[in-house]
Amino acid sequence: MNTLLSKAKIKYIHSLEIKKIRKEEQVFLAEGPKLVGDMLGHFHCCLLAATNSWLKQHSKVQCDEILEVNRTELSQISLLKAPQEVLAVFRQPTDSGINVANIRQSLSLALDDVQDPGNLGTIIRLADWFGIEHIFCSPNTVDVYSPKTVQATMGALARVKVHYTPLPEFIRSLGDLPVFGTFLDGENIYGQSLPAGGLIVMGNEGNGIGEEVESCINHRLYIPNYPEGTKTSESLNVAIATAIVCAEFRRRSTSK
Repeated sequence: MNTLLSKAKIKYIHSLEIKKIRKEEQVFLAEGPKLVGDMLGHFHCCLLAATNSWLKQHSKVQCDEILEVNRTELSQISLLKAPQEVLAVFRQPTDSGINVANIRQSLSLALDDVQDPGNLGTIIRLADWFGIEHIFCSPNTVDVYSPKTVQATMGALARVKVHYTPLPEFIRSLGDLPVFGTFLDGENIYGQSLPAGGLIVMGNEGNGIGEEVESCINHRLYIPNYPEGTKTSESLNVAIATAIVCAEFRRRSTSK
């Protein structure tokens, strides 16, 4: 049954910009037909606010509370500059834990203190594209449920599991699993043997991979510039570097 938009609801939705509130409520915000549509099949929907036209097209949507809003009301609750028909609050999933056996048989990503929500969202989207199901984040990595991160995933969050865990302890628990990281003094990625399974570690935007995590990496890679050795930008954006590394790993595994 549809309910009316109240000042309390507006205040509540805007409060979800704050990490502390999201953590206390165990929810996250998603906006737009594509993103909300992807999330509806994977996360429990607590609250949904949408225009009459969207609701008519999705009459069977399952949600605890549905608000029918007009364009003006949607702009009052939206965090976007250009609101898009529908906004929803979803329950954060419970982390089912880390199955080391599954990690050993596939390719996974680890992020050491990535700070930009757009970068994290893009990396989750990249993982989805390249068939990577798990991303392991250091505790200081930006919150995956930040509205900016969720929007940047473009729905990939529905298919990629993101875990927060102290990376050194986690990596050590993997035993002899190949662990890769990118460094300026690493070996040219295009000349290295790359397996179908392993862990790829990507570092902070400004400082790269931290010393403690670096000590756990047993394969150091380098993405060369072109022409190699010429003066160029100091480094690549972490999301772009992740795309290059993942693409090369997958190219090798499909060409064997």
